[in-house]
Amino acid sequence: MTSLDKPTAAQSTPDQDTQADKAVTEAALFEAFGGVRGMVETVVPGLLFVTIFTVNKNLHVSAIAALAVSLVLVAVRLIRRDTVKHAFSGVFGVAFGVVFAMMTGNAKDFYLPGMLYTLGLALAYIITALAGVPLIGLILGPVFKENLSWRTRNPGRKKAYTKASWAWGLILLGKCAILFPMYWWADTTKFGWVLVALKIPPFLLAVYLTWVFLAKAPAPIDVFAEMEAEERAEKERKAAAAAQSHPES
Repeated sequence: MTSLDKPTAAQSTPDQDTQADKAVTEAALFEAFGGVRGMVETVVPGLLFVTIFTVNKNLHVSAIAALAVSLVLVAVRLIRRDTVKHAFSGVFGVAFGVVFAMMTGNAKDFYLPGMLYTLGLALAYIITALAGVPLIGLILGPVFKENLSWRTRNPGRKKAYTKASWAWGLILLGKCAILFPMYWWADTTKFGWVLVALKIPPFLLAVYLTWVFLAKAPAPIDVFAEMEAEERAEKERKAAAAAQSHPES
């Protein structure tokens, strides 16, 4: 069990412990990947771009509108003092897309940076899984307060992280296998709508499989709690030593 559950007077059952661990895992995954709001912020700029372009075929208006809504989403998070990392990543992605599209004059190039990023991320998941340092473990280790302890001290979790990294890599490669051919032969409108439609389902599938693998894995080792316990023990030892060296007269 993790240290996140508060002790109660009655001892919990194994089933209750398992359900609590699954709930903690689910919450941590949503925190790491931005949750529902993060998904919305990922989809809205591209959806706005393809909608406007479908109506008026104006690349400049579509691109500027997509960039503007991304900036608005960041501003809302800043005003609310929420975490902005997911919104900022969206802004950078949209900005690169706008630059590419403006430079080439091809509206489909608005999506090209994101596609290249997806391909690179897919390869990173697979390569790190093969290397024994699965990327999903590097991402989620700090979230679960275990850092890299899973590499040497928790082989069950390392196995789960490896499976999850393979899942992410293969799912993203499958997405690229659909999008890159369409980038070459499909018209901009059809390509844009397919790309928007493929934003969330593959992501949800990868998150779900990650949750399944981790829910069956051993609980994380809370290295932060261990360090705090060591610090308390060290302070107690120093206090005991000081008391022995200065006994009361």
